[in-house]
Amino acid sequence: MDATLDQISIISDSQCRAEDIARHLAGMFVTQSFARRNLAQAKPAKYTIVDIDLEDSSDFPDLRRWLELRPKAGTAIFAVEPGVRRQVLQAYALGATDFVERPLNNQALLTALFGDIGSLAGDPSARSVGNSDGVSAGIGALQNIFTSVTSGTAVDLKTIHAAGDTVVSHIEAEGLVRWIDTVRQHHSQTYQHCLLVTGVGVAFGQHLGFCSGDRQKLAFGGLLHDIGKAGVPVAILEKPSALTDEEMAVMKQHPLLGFEALRAMPGIHPDMLDVVLHHHEYLDGSGYPHGLGASELSDIVRMMTIADVFGALIERRAYKPPFSCEAAYQVLENMGCKLDTDLVREFRPFARLQIM
Repeated sequence: MDATLDQISIISDSQCRAEDIARHLAGMFVTQSFARRNLAQAKPAKYTIVDIDLEDSSDFPDLRRWLELRPKAGTAIFAVEPGVRRQVLQAYALGATDFVERPLNNQALLTALFGDIGSLAGDPSARSVGNSDGVSAGIGALQNIFTSVTSGTAVDLKTIHAAGDTVVSHIEAEGLVRWIDTVRQHHSQTYQHCLLVTGVGVAFGQHLGFCSGDRQKLAFGGLLHDIGKAGVPVAILEKPSALTDEEMAVMKQHPLLGFEALRAMPGIHPDMLDVVLHHHEYLDGSGYPHGLGASELSDIVRMMTIADVFGALIERRAYKPPFSCEAAYQVLENMGCKLDTDLVREFRPFARLQIM
């Protein structure tokens, strides 16, 4: 089993239905499936899906006691027939934390398990993000990315490329300061971060003299780099306070989840998979998920890692004020051999940006 992924228990009266649920959750969980009459075979995982005949009350006491053993804050999602209120009541009596109606599908299961990732986008035309075509395009691209992962459909690469072109044009015309000031008004920490990293990456490429095509590549990588966060509960992504160690361990799964979501998709350039999987790696081997060293990290990953760290420091969060650009750059310098020192030196002009 892959120890980097959360485990999920699937309890079903049908092996075929259990296998179907497992397919929906492939790449996001390690699944363990068994019948309700065989509960003694395993301990409940943090996440549980119960797909049984709720009109058959046999073994209900055993199921209730078994679910009481699940980890603290564990989730138990029950499948019920559409519109049958008594099954909903029965599910909650047995220990359900939520329910989904049959037939089960990827979107419903992941929304019940993680929260509605689609709610993070908000309205791209809302005043909270101004009237910027570039920011609106970025939000639309992120919505497509996250919705595609949670629904099990392919990401619309043409939409992402078109949004990247718009972002590049926006940064050229209006500069990074305007981008940052606008993006930091977005209500979602997740979207704010992704858009900040995208804008910073594009502006860094512009500063280095990259051609429009290479800057578009940086925009594409910035929009995609945190795609794995679609597999992280919204309650963790948008938590208005610092994460606990346990929550941080869940958050650190997102590079692997993103790689799993993209690796079989036609048209994805290997460089983009590299960015998604390795943007939290450091040159001294202290990063994650693989602890790679300098010789294994490409230039685009090194650039996006700098943009990712800088973006995280200057974003607005409910529990801490944003760093100034000067203070954020000082953190980059202080990271020393973790980052590419030549690139950090080239990044120095961004320390002088004055943002509100």
